Amino acid sequence: PSQFSGLLGTVYRRGNLSFTRDGSALISPVGNRISLFDLKNNKCETFPLATRLNIVCVGLSPDGNLAVLIDEEGAALLVSLTGKCVIHRFYFHKPVHSVSFSPDGKKFVITKDNLVLMYHAPGKKREFNAFILDKTYYGPYDETTCIDWTDDSKCFAVGSKDMSTWVFGAERWANLIYYSLGGHKDIIVACFFEENSLDLYTISQDAALCVWQCDTELNGLKPMPPKDAAQEKNAEKNDEEFLEEPKGEEIHGKANPNEQETRNKVKYSRVAKYFFNKEGDFNNLTSAAFHKKTHLLVTGFASGIFHLHELPDFNLIHSLSISDQRIASISINCTGDWIAFGCSGLGQLLVWEWQSESYVLKQQGHFNSMVSLAYSPDGQYIATGGEDGKVKVWNTLSSFCFVTFTEHSSGVTAVTFTSNGYVILSASLDGTVRAFDLHRYRNFRTFTSPRPSQFSCLAVDSSGEIVSAGSQDSFEIFIWSMQSGRLLDVLSGHEGPISSLSFNPMKSVLASASWDKTVKLWDMVDSWRTKETLILNSDVLVVAFRPDGKELAVAALNGQITFWDHENAVQTGSIEGRHDLQMGRKELDKITAKQAAKGKSFTTLCYSADGQSILAGGLSKFVCIYNVKEQILMKKFEISCNFSLDAMEEYLDRRKMTEFGSMALIDEGAGDEDGVAIPLPGVKRGDMSYRHFKPEIRVTCLRFSPTGRSWAATTTEGLLIYSLDAGLIFDPFELDIDVTPSNIHKTLQQKEYAMAIIMAFKLNEKKLIQEVMEAVPSNEVDVVCSSLPDLYVEKVLEFLASAFEISCHLEFYLIWAHKLLTLHGQKLKTRSVKLLPMIQFLQKSIQRHFEDVSKLCEWNIYNIKYALAISQQRGMKRLAEDTSVDEDMDSDSDYLM
Repeated sequence: PSQFSGLLGTVYRRGNLSFTRDGSALISPVGNRISLFDLKNNKCETFPLATRLNIVCVGLSPDGNLAVLIDEEGAALLVSLTGKCVIHRFYFHKPVHSVSFSPDGKKFVITKDNLVLMYHAPGKKREFNAFILDKTYYGPYDETTCIDWTDDSKCFAVGSKDMSTWVFGAERWANLIYYSLGGHKDIIVACFFEENSLDLYTISQDAALCVWQCDTELNGLKPMPPKDAAQEKNAEKNDEEFLEEPKGEEIHGKANPNEQETRNKVKYSRVAKYFFNKEGDFNNLTSAAFHKKTHLLVTGFASGIFHLHELPDFNLIHSLSISDQRIASISINCTGDWIAFGCSGLGQLLVWEWQSESYVLKQQGHFNSMVSLAYSPDGQYIATGGEDGKVKVWNTLSSFCFVTFTEHSSGVTAVTFTSNGYVILSASLDGTVRAFDLHRYRNFRTFTSPRPSQFSCLAVDSSGEIVSAGSQDSFEIFIWSMQSGRLLDVLSGHEGPISSLSFNPMKSVLASASWDKTVKLWDMVDSWRTKETLILNSDVLVVAFRPDGKELAVAALNGQITFWDHENAVQTGSIEGRHDLQMGRKELDKITAKQAAKGKSFTTLCYSADGQSILAGGLSKFVCIYNVKEQILMKKFEISCNFSLDAMEEYLDRRKMTEFGSMALIDEGAGDEDGVAIPLPGVKRGDMSYRHFKPEIRVTCLRFSPTGRSWAATTTEGLLIYSLDAGLIFDPFELDIDVTPSNIHKTLQQKEYAMAIIMAFKLNEKKLIQEVMEAVPSNEVDVVCSSLPDLYVEKVLEFLASAFEISCHLEFYLIWAHKLLTLHGQKLKTRSVKLLPMIQFLQKSIQRHFEDVSKLCEWNIYNIKYALAISQQRGMKRLAEDTSVDEDMDSDSDYLM
């Protein structure tokens, strides 16, 4: 069984970025999921949980164990960051703007509408309901936007769109229940308390900063006399009897209280007001963060510029530009060294070390949707091509993109690796096929056609020498030589656009699919003559060879997947897959999802590494896995549950229907702070001339990893990876009644190592297998390997491949792998096709260690050479000094003589 293991290709969508407690990892909202970027170990992990809509705000508890995730409609998840699971669900009924835990972790505050709600933080004591409302604060006239707490959790400040900032007491203090601050002419973007003080900074959207000084220290806050507090609480209780739902304690603030109400209360005075845009070249201020210990203020603008200031003197430290897009979120880690920036327009995430002026992390997904992907032969890397014309290469282990090629001037339609794994080929609508070198990271070959034509598909043969691309406007297939870059041949014969190409992995045969309802097989050896033409009932969309090259799968526009014995041009089977695709109904569709599904089909196919099953996906949220032999649906994967995407719901939501039509037709949000983006209408991603458009859910490409342990899909959400479930599953193999852990330990003590290994594999408990393997002395490995039966050799190699990823006994396991492959290599070679995924998995694990260790060795060699060079230099200096002293002494003695 496969399970979701990671989301690549998208690093940030919208919402606030948050550093973890130790400041070494960053939590970023990615659509309706969250990703944890471990900056010290250079790894990224996407949590296996999701909200119903895109996440808008994230609140982290001070101990770093819990997080509150809130989506666009105000539905919240309480998540354990240690267990990576959902603990509780809650619905706030309205969109929430921000959420913040108190520094002592006992309370958390959320802002919605013009209210501020304070809840008891979950987990501090045993309770039935995780979210218990403590107080409701009233005061602002417009929506509340931001929150900040004092260090001792006694008070918090809230900014509002009505240009005011409110300071509320978390408890009812005698001298501070609420306080309203004005002084701004625009929406409050952020407010920050000074360290251990009630002094306050407020920042508004028109790039103005006000500094407020308080006449009282934090320890000067007086508790409310018990008599007054009891009276107020009784009044509240009487009110609550008539309310349908309890609102907790209510605190009503007044913007202009009378003199009697302000007597003996805390007072604020504005000490200074500063402006960021003195030159007038900055747009709106969009986000800000403040580090209390270092007094560092970071502000981001709609033009992509950010400033670093030192407060309270407002000294400018840096002014730099990230991009030309709006900076949506800023966060500073606990030490104040690293600053994280999120740009939602570009989907960009940066972590910047401001003192050394260097990037700790710089990641960006594809600006538009991803169209294609390809695994490297060892399964270590994934290349993706997008409509933005970029080709990106991702490391499957760390989930980071490590190189981006930007040479294409139009959308990339297909990407593929050559068999050696060091060359990536990409086809594009700009009329070029480009080859990129993964050693030097450069575009070393560009293939073009005699007349400009848009390439829709790409294939490379198993030797990596022949490159072919299909055109969607001239209906021709172009063949080039990788060595010379010359055009070898142009294959004509199709009468419609070429939709897909695939080379047979075992023979020099090219299969081409076209909209003219045919699949043609071209023989490379016989000077590209058409070997066979397979005629189908409908336009052919995609074609794929089985890994052993003996079968061909074809998906057509009528929703059928057909299987062919291409040697004899005989159809061997078919799958009617249209009903399994299960289309969703788009918001503006006039017909039902069931009717719409009749015109839908699979647009991408891929065989599993062993060739026994086939993956299929299309314009739907489902990916289907079929058994090829039985021609039945084995499993359906729902790739997304994000209702912020279109075509997710099966039926029309009656609540959104009015007498004038669907609510989705109403173009809301005029004059939103995001502005209006108007590119050309009619694009597939949704009509962007609307202020609020929904991208449509779709699967554009599917690929199985050569290791056979995972598969990937490029979707509207990003690049999703599903890998084999590594959970605790008891899966014994040829189990006997005598095979028990105690018997295995007895066999080990009697030094019957081969027998103990066989017994451990029969029980198939990973920890036990590891214990038995590591108990074998290294000088006995040779003897044990030679006495292992063939069936168990494969199992031991598979175990070694997974053990290399986590174990520190590198040399010991390398001895095992070396001995097994030298002693049983010839026998394994006869079953090479079946064993290929496992061998590639082993190669991937060893290759990764080789790269890590070789880097370390090269660094050590360099350091030793450097130390030797310095010691030699010092030795030469000493020698020179000694000779000069000797010469001086000789001259002195001569003088005395």
